[in-house]
Amino acid sequence: MTRQEHERRPYTALFEREQEVAAAERAVEALCGGADGNGRPSGGLLLFNGDAGVGKTALLGEMRRLAAERGGCTVLAARGGEQAQSVPFHVVRQLLQPALAPMEERQRREILGDWYDIAGPALGIAPPVGPQADPQGVRDGLDWLVTQLACTKERLVLVVDDAHWADAASLAWLTSFTVRLTELPVLLAVAYRPDELPKHSPAFADLVNGRGNRPVTLHPLTPGAVAQLVRTAMGREADDPFCREVWAVTGGNPYEAVELVAKARDRSLRPMEESAALLRELGAAARGSGLVARLERLGNATTRFAWGASVLGTEIQVRVAAMLAGMSPAEGAVCADRLREARILTGAAELEFVHPLIATAVYRAIPPAARTAMHGLAAWAVTNAGHGPAAASRHLLEVHPDGDPDLVRQLREAAREHLAVGAPEAAQRCLERALAEPPPEEERAEVLFELGCSALLTSPPTTINHLRSALALSGLPKNLRVDATYRLSQAYAHNSQLAEAAEVVAEHAGQTPDGPGRMRLQAAHYLWKGIQLEEEGAHARSQEIADLAERLSGRDNAERALLALRAFDAMIQGEDVLQVVELADRALVDGRLADGMGWTNTEWGFELPSIIGITYAFCDRLDKAGELFEEAIREFEISGWRGGHLAFAHEFLGLVHRRRGDLRKAEALLREGLRLADRLGPGVPIQWDGSCLLIDTLLAKGDVAGAQAVAEKYSFGPPYPPAMVMPDAACVLGRLLLALGRTKEAVTELEAAGRRLDERGRHNVLWAPWSLDLATAVAPEEPERARELADRSLKYANRFGTETAIGEALRRVASLAGPDAPEEAVPRLEQAVRHLGESPCRYERACGLIDLGKALLRVGRGEEAVDRLREGLRIAEECGAEGVAGVARAELAEVGVG
Repeated sequence: MTRQEHERRPYTALFEREQEVAAAERAVEALCGGADGNGRPSGGLLLFNGDAGVGKTALLGEMRRLAAERGGCTVLAARGGEQAQSVPFHVVRQLLQPALAPMEERQRREILGDWYDIAGPALGIAPPVGPQADPQGVRDGLDWLVTQLACTKERLVLVVDDAHWADAASLAWLTSFTVRLTELPVLLAVAYRPDELPKHSPAFADLVNGRGNRPVTLHPLTPGAVAQLVRTAMGREADDPFCREVWAVTGGNPYEAVELVAKARDRSLRPMEESAALLRELGAAARGSGLVARLERLGNATTRFAWGASVLGTEIQVRVAAMLAGMSPAEGAVCADRLREARILTGAAELEFVHPLIATAVYRAIPPAARTAMHGLAAWAVTNAGHGPAAASRHLLEVHPDGDPDLVRQLREAAREHLAVGAPEAAQRCLERALAEPPPEEERAEVLFELGCSALLTSPPTTINHLRSALALSGLPKNLRVDATYRLSQAYAHNSQLAEAAEVVAEHAGQTPDGPGRMRLQAAHYLWKGIQLEEEGAHARSQEIADLAERLSGRDNAERALLALRAFDAMIQGEDVLQVVELADRALVDGRLADGMGWTNTEWGFELPSIIGITYAFCDRLDKAGELFEEAIREFEISGWRGGHLAFAHEFLGLVHRRRGDLRKAEALLREGLRLADRLGPGVPIQWDGSCLLIDTLLAKGDVAGAQAVAEKYSFGPPYPPAMVMPDAACVLGRLLLALGRTKEAVTELEAAGRRLDERGRHNVLWAPWSLDLATAVAPEEPERARELADRSLKYANRFGTETAIGEALRRVASLAGPDAPEEAVPRLEQAVRHLGESPCRYERACGLIDLGKALLRVGRGEEAVDRLREGLRIAEECGAEGVAGVARAELAEVGVG
């Protein structure tokens, strides 16, 4: 222990913090002692907040000591830094690298497994392997690592101090990870200043201010506690007026009280009333301008060294701070000693400021020109040490704009590195700063293009603004113009602006020479037009793409994309299924997605393989659809795409299982898809598909209450999103309203859906079964209209031609015969069951068999009826369709069959 540490220890005790320490003790005991009542470790979140200097760091230090003494705990700690907020994953690396440092490379790969290439770059232990990492995938990889550490080390205590200064990427992970804490033997303790919550992380503010979390707030010390602190440090003879003046000068702030007492000791003040008048002057020297004045009295060289140290902020090395101050390392060492003696710096091999308040005051006191120059030198030092542009970027951001092409180059390289580790916000800051430099005129369009692309996953409106600006400039290279236009259309689509998405690619396609680039833009135009819920000119667009597809063989990806779009459109229109499948097959190569059109390919996006899979799903080609969406999940997981892409893949694999009749599996996939989508925030488009499919699945299971709960949770109902939902959302809402007995509302909803769909020629009775459900709804009061609707549905089902569509339409038509005319229903039901027997959709087959069994009972064909009911019951139970299974059991019980 150094002399300085020995002298400081007596008056750094936790005065008047009994309740706060008790909260820390309870949390540590719950983790180490199995306080959940079952002897299992109980993790959780512990929040400490309070103003600067109020003692948060000391309290966290006590918590770390308690955990270490309790035994069986691994304690990992990190601290946010005001000068390191722009360094992505700075806090994450401080926190987790010490656990990985003792491991060999092999062990790190083992503990991270498939997450090594995804999370390793963010942790600073592996180079990035791709151009852009999905931030959600990186966060999931960090979750995995902490989970493995917790399981390996039994109990884990994570301590984060000064979280208000944590970088955005680290804070995003910490915030999202809190939902896992109740599942793991992990205690996360976070300290922050409530009035300085970062604007870049609103989710963290929501966490600390809500979700049922109750932060432990540290308040200033009372006069009695300050008196105890003074007497502990200066002796029992300290009188009340002196102690009271220490409290008055510091406002009870523990840090300021400790510093004031230390200065009083240094001045050899007697702790008596006659010395109290000197305390105010001493107190002023501990903060703000007083601290700066005290620093200046140490001499110009020492002041400049302190400036250099504050510019570095963290991991302060004497040699580098001296270089920034324009002095030799030996001179820097002398200055460092002076600053240690003055209780401004501490540490040996690496220095740090005694308190963040000091660092802030010193940094803000640097004249602007000197601060800018020091940041420039710091950037050079970091780059010269071989750490690369990303490591230097926090200093490059502070350099004064001066039209330096080399600085622009470094910032663009730093942005690419930030994107590769999953920190798009950091990349955007670098590119925005590059624009402000400004770049050479011939590079400006490319910088805008890169800036737009960096925000595609996180902020579509930002992407739109920058890509429009890039396209408006003549300097954008021809090879990037098509790509910029395509990405701009994607950003519009992700921002629920489908009309604008279609318009922009149509406009630029007209300016693009014939070839793959033009066809790529044409495909995007048809894509964004074709999936609009209320598309204008739908018939003309369908005819255009039909005429175009007739001439295409699928020789390249542009042609394959157009064939896929034509197949999807034909499926939605309910055209001959053989032609639809033939078109979809031509969009593939040997039954697989072509190279360059895979799920993670950024040239075409995931939308095109998606519509191929959806087309197969509604064409009774469920095995093929399942293969595609299972491949999507694998590719997204391998690539670390854990946001909307993975949610989408789970939801549409859920669609496949819903069509197949495996309702339990479908529900599990859909709930997982929605869980993934929910992490992106409320109102994201993928929640519409997931909630729609889940409601439809739960209704098939017979869980009407569950379906209603999902509808309420996601505000499922009009106004609908501008993009189509699979299946049609209004049709599913109409079916839910019917199940709830709200028939009039159901009729209104289904009639509106029918008008909208008919106007656009969308007649697929499986994707949009409005006419079948409407026929059921109006049958009691308008039987003739019901029959017309049912016959219409049967006509379109026959035109489409899948066994499921025909069989389901026949079954629903037969149901309109009513219980008084079973002899009319039986022939159609027998025909329906024959078709459904050839269908891969087992739920619909079970419904057909049970309906036929009921009708056969009513015409006196009891033995045959029992066979059909039993077979239908067996299939319904296998499907998990408890609703229709209950109907079958009731019918069998009525005739005395168990």
